[in-house]
Amino acid sequence: MSSDLPRYFEAAPRWFGRRLEELDERVRRALTHASERRATSGDPSRCAAEPTFGERLADRVAQLGGSWSFIMLFTVFLLIWAGLNTWLLRGGAFDPYPYVFLNLILSMIAALQAPVIMMSQNRQAAKDREMAAYDYEVNVKAEIEIMALHDKLDALRGEQLRELLARQQAQLDLLTGLVARLSTSADDAAPH
Repeated sequence: MSSDLPRYFEAAPRWFGRRLEELDERVRRALTHASERRATSGDPSRCAAEPTFGERLADRVAQLGGSWSFIMLFTVFLLIWAGLNTWLLRGGAFDPYPYVFLNLILSMIAALQAPVIMMSQNRQAAKDREMAAYDYEVNVKAEIEIMALHDKLDALRGEQLRELLARQQAQLDLLTGLVARLSTSADDAAPH
């Protein structure tokens, strides 16, 4: 462990306005990473579990169902269905107008497609929450690093001011000594 670890944890209440025990686990982890000079960043998607066949299928269905290609292909399918059953087959149409069988098929597709798309959206929402938590931890670590830099700069500035004041005091002492010697020599040189 780095020697900065206690310093970072001691400064945490000042930085965050709460005792260390009250801080979120992610904030404490960011403090540890910052104090150990360890990177928080990485590719969080590599840590995610490999999607199952069903999850991959749900993602593909959602990707296809939410595209202009699907809308155009389905529009063409509906036009062909209507054209076949209205004009081409007239008397022998397998689904004459008002297309009850087509409505049944569309209802069944919608009934199956909606939950599959919701599964994909839920999985994406979980990935988004994971990324947001990761981003939060990276941001907290960056804030910690900035606050630590401010503390270091304040300490350096304080040290420089103390050094400057010590030099000024030494100069004042020298000047006071010179003035005292000059006044003594002036008193000695003056006729009595």
